[in-house]
Amino acid sequence: MASESESGNAAAPHPHHPEGTEALAHIAIDYRPEACRHEPDAGEIHVTYDHRHPGRDGSRWRSRRRFLPGSAVAATIRAPAGDTAGLNYNLYLSSLECSRDMDEIDFEFLGHDKCAVQTNYHVGGQGGREQIHRLPFDSSDGFHHYAIAWDASAIEWRVDGELIRREERRQGEPWPEKPMYLYASVWDASDINEGRWTGTYHGNDAPYVCSYKDVVVPTVAFSVEEEQECTEDADAAAEAAAADGATDAAAVDAGATED
Repeated sequence: MASESESGNAAAPHPHHPEGTEALAHIAIDYRPEACRHEPDAGEIHVTYDHRHPGRDGSRWRSRRRFLPGSAVAATIRAPAGDTAGLNYNLYLSSLECSRDMDEIDFEFLGHDKCAVQTNYHVGGQGGREQIHRLPFDSSDGFHHYAIAWDASAIEWRVDGELIRREERRQGEPWPEKPMYLYASVWDASDINEGRWTGTYHGNDAPYVCSYKDVVVPTVAFSVEEEQECTEDADAAAEAAAADGATDAAAVDAGATED
C-alpha cells in the first residue's frame, strides 16, 4: 500500500506553469518511502539514491489522482549533483506503472549526460518513440522547468517555457488516451543495454538527490479519483521498470532522433 502525504503551495506560481493547472495537493510514495523526503510547507519533494544505505537506493512517488487528456503537468527539477552515471531520474505520466498495457508520456534524464533529456511516449505498453534533446545548461546546476501538455490530438514537451518537441496524432495510429498518474523516481539503470542507456553507476558522489518543487497537475475538471492500487511488490515493479528501460534503450541505441 502506498504511503500518503500532502503538499502545500508556499510559493507564487511559476511563470512557465501551463494554464488549467493547480498545485499538487497529495502524493503517494509507492516505493521506498524512506528515500523520499516530502516537505509539504515548502512544496518540495526530494528523492535519494544512495547505494551505501539499504532502503535508500531510489524511490518513486506519484499523484493520488489520475488525469485526463486536455491539460498539462509541470515541475521545476534540480538533477542530482556529481557523477550520476548509471542513474535515471524522471518526471512522467503513466496510466499505471506496473501495468503491461500502460500509456505513458515522459521526461527521462540519463545520468551519463546532464546536458540532455530524453522524451518518449508509450501506447498500450509499446514505446520506441524516444528522442534525445540537448539542453543549454547542466540540469544539476539549478532548478529548471519541465512541462508536458497533451490532448486527443497532440503532445507537447517544454523546458523553461520553450517547446522542444511536439507530436501530432496521425489518423489510424495508436495514441495515449488512458487517464494517467504523474510519477517521478530515481533508480540505477546501469544494467539496461549493457550501460549504454544511462552509463554505469560509480557511486563516487553518493548520496544523489533529485529535487522537485512547484509541481502542478490538471484541475479537478481534468482528473478522476484513484480506482486501483498497484499491488505488485517492489521487486516486480523494479523488474517492470527495467524491462521498460531496456525497450527505451534499445530504440535509442538503434538510432533515436537527436534535437
